[in-house]
Amino acid sequence: MDLGLDGKVALVAGGSSGLGLAAACELAREGARVTIGARDAGRLAEAERVIKEQARGRGEVRAVQADITDSGAARRLVDGVAAWAGALHVVLVGGGSPPMGTATRFDAGDVEAAVGQVLVPAVNLTLAALPHLRAAGWGRLLYLASETACAPVAALALSGMTRAAIVRFAQGVAADVGRDGITVNVLAPGWSRTPPIERAAARLAAAGDGDVEAQLDAMGRHSAVGRLARPDEFGALAAFLASERASFITGTVHLIDGGASAVGADLPHLPAARTDTYT
Repeated sequence: MDLGLDGKVALVAGGSSGLGLAAACELAREGARVTIGARDAGRLAEAERVIKEQARGRGEVRAVQADITDSGAARRLVDGVAAWAGALHVVLVGGGSPPMGTATRFDAGDVEAAVGQVLVPAVNLTLAALPHLRAAGWGRLLYLASETACAPVAALALSGMTRAAIVRFAQGVAADVGRDGITVNVLAPGWSRTPPIERAAARLAAAGDGDVEAQLDAMGRHSAVGRLARPDEFGALAAFLASERASFITGTVHLIDGGASAVGADLPHLPAARTDTYT
C-alpha cells in the first residue's frame, strides 16, 4: 500500500526511544524526511543511527536536541524543521509519562507538574506547527497518549488526567483545522515492549525469581492476544494515520491495547490480582 508519505516532512517530538522511535522508523521507511527531537543527546544519536538503518536509504533523517516542555524551544524546533526542509507536513508529539499513583496521593503541585510535562508541550508544538501545516495545505497532527485516555486506571491518575485533556484539545483542534487539509488524531497504546516496560519487568522480576522474560509474558497475558505489543505495530498505525490514505480520519482516539480493555482489568502479573491471594 502506498501511503503517500514519500518526500513528506515529519517531526517526531520524543522520538529518541520507545514508541516515538518506532513511529519515526516507520515514517522514514515510507520515504518521509524525518526529524526526531528529544533532550538526551546520547539517545538521539543512537536513535538516528537506528532510523537510518531501518530506512534503508529511503527517508532522510536528522536529530535535534530540544526540550519541548519549554515553549520557546518547542517553537524553535518546529520552525527549524520547516526551514531545513522548506515545509512541514506531519507532527507526532510524544514525551514522558507522569508518576504513577492514585488521585489522592498527589497535591496541586504534582498535578501542575504533570500538565507541564504532558499537556503543555502538545499545545506548544501544535500552535507552532499549525502555520506551517496550513501553508502546506496538508497536515497530520498525532498525539501519543496512553490507554488511560480511554479508560480510567486508578494507579495512573495523573496519566489519565493529562491524556484525557490531550484528547479534548486534539478534538478541538480537529474541528478548527479540518477544512485546511489537516487531520488530528490521538494514539492510545496499552502496554508495549519498550525500555520503560522492560525496566519495570526487571524490577518486578528482581523481587521474585529473577526471570525477566517470564515477567514480560505475564504483563502481556491479560490482553486478548496474550502478549505485549511490539513497537513496530504502533509505528505502523502511526504511519497510516499520518498518510494520505487516512485523509478522512480526524478527531479520533485509537486504542492500541491488543484487546486488553475487552478482557477487563485482570492483571495476572500483579500479586494482588492473582486468584491464589483470595483463597
